[in-house]
Amino acid sequence: MNENGKSPTPSWQPLAYAVILILGVYIGLQSDGGASNGMHMVGSRSALNGVLDRVEQTYVDPVVRQELEQVALDAVLDKLDPHSLFISAEELAAMAEPMEGNFEGIGVEFIIQRDTLIVVAAILGGPSEKAGLRAGDRILTVDSVAISGSNLTNQRVMELLKGPRNTTVVVGLDRADTIKHVLLRRDRIPIHSVVCAENLDNECGYVKVIRFAQNTAEEFELAMEKLAEQGLSEVIVDLRGNGGGYLNAVVPMVESFLEDEDLVVYTEGEHVPRRTYKARRNGRWKDWDIAVLVDESSASASEIFAGAIQDHDRGPVVGRRTFGKGLVQEEFSISNLGALRLTVARFYTPTGRAIQRPYGEGVDYSDDYFARYERGELFHQDSVATVDSLTYTTPAGRIVHGAGGITPDVFVALDTIRWSGYLSDLSWSGTLRDAAFAYVDANREVAERQLQGAGDGLKSEALLNFLIEYAQAEGIPPPVKWTSEERRELSNRMAAQVIRNGAGEQAYYAFLAQRDDAVERAVYWLKNKSRMAIVDGRLTLLPESQ
Repeated sequence: MNENGKSPTPSWQPLAYAVILILGVYIGLQSDGGASNGMHMVGSRSALNGVLDRVEQTYVDPVVRQELEQVALDAVLDKLDPHSLFISAEELAAMAEPMEGNFEGIGVEFIIQRDTLIVVAAILGGPSEKAGLRAGDRILTVDSVAISGSNLTNQRVMELLKGPRNTTVVVGLDRADTIKHVLLRRDRIPIHSVVCAENLDNECGYVKVIRFAQNTAEEFELAMEKLAEQGLSEVIVDLRGNGGGYLNAVVPMVESFLEDEDLVVYTEGEHVPRRTYKARRNGRWKDWDIAVLVDESSASASEIFAGAIQDHDRGPVVGRRTFGKGLVQEEFSISNLGALRLTVARFYTPTGRAIQRPYGEGVDYSDDYFARYERGELFHQDSVATVDSLTYTTPAGRIVHGAGGITPDVFVALDTIRWSGYLSDLSWSGTLRDAAFAYVDANREVAERQLQGAGDGLKSEALLNFLIEYAQAEGIPPPVKWTSEERRELSNRMAAQVIRNGAGEQAYYAFLAQRDDAVERAVYWLKNKSRMAIVDGRLTLLPESQ
């Protein structure tokens, strides 16, 4: 280790590039069923093995063969596109959990605060909730093993608490200075994708979707049913920050708003023939008015959803231009080492737009957000990048753009007050989250009373001062000068976090939605749908009649 706590670069690592030219052959031969995929090439595997054998046997320093292969493999895939990659077996397992929609464990959300593991919430219906664990409990032991201390990490906690279904674990809790031992039987814990379904005003509903996983379509259907039971017929689907997921999750969600045989999306690649995905029947919600919220972090399946709603003229897309990830990856198992996630096709919206933004030589793909920021695209609609040759027309005559990502009909600028330097520091450092938990933990009875009435009781100067003082103690002083708008936003964010800790995700997102400019714009457009018209190829609201 060097003085910065990092391991020095292994001297053998540059040798990895010597195997780059033949590593593709190695992938084909190691892949399960590689011959059937046209990847098998006779006689080449020995060349790769010969190089690696020679390095292992004669190189001046010790080498780790698997690490050598990994470095070279990454270099090969880096030459293809930004989304083709090799995933180790360990990484594959970790990535699978949120997409499968569940994991096995005791069902708690936790934070590590001052070297102590603290329960933030017991997941509804999980073993911990059933056993009576609650926010604020300190877990000091797991099966008699003390876990407090400076070496406590998230990974260590997960190793101790997660485990196969029906196995047991005994946790020692410090609750109000009393040690209590609780036997927990691990179970399957759901990971939800639809985190909020809220009646905004008895006319319009709001649904927040944070990923497209195995259970997302089913969860979305239940959320829509909940809104329908309340007599609603308008919905805002919030896909901001949703990086995508499974195609088979988003397709049924889109088709529920379309007519029978309407095209949802199609895929096509050099070696993959065109495949179309159409609505298989009239959608259950085809007569609902819909608006879709997106931003620069909405990607992949989120863009399929927004693009289809826009291309079929079903409603306005509100927000900022989406990420532009429209490449289809197919997963190939690589022996027992992991998987190759290889791009095989592109996604196209119903009008024929390619969702994928440009990449390759001369394009700084990873810094696209900062490029948008610098040219003003996040703040001004007329700065949004479009290409005249990549415009398409919807059946109703709306002009849509295909320069990468989905360009919204209704632009909502990035709120710089919401992401001021001070608030950003509090958010990214985790101080805002920790301060909210500390407030609930220290003022439980007061917080429970304040949570009544959708969080209105949390609008207090005392709550804001608690955050400021907590942050100060953590080394983040408040700005010398700040506006009343910044203080109000910070107060709202602190209140939202307190609600999250005390009342859960549904209440948290519902609270934020009631104070969100983009939601407000979407509600306004839906309320004025009779004035929606396409003028010069753009969806607009006609002036109110005098």
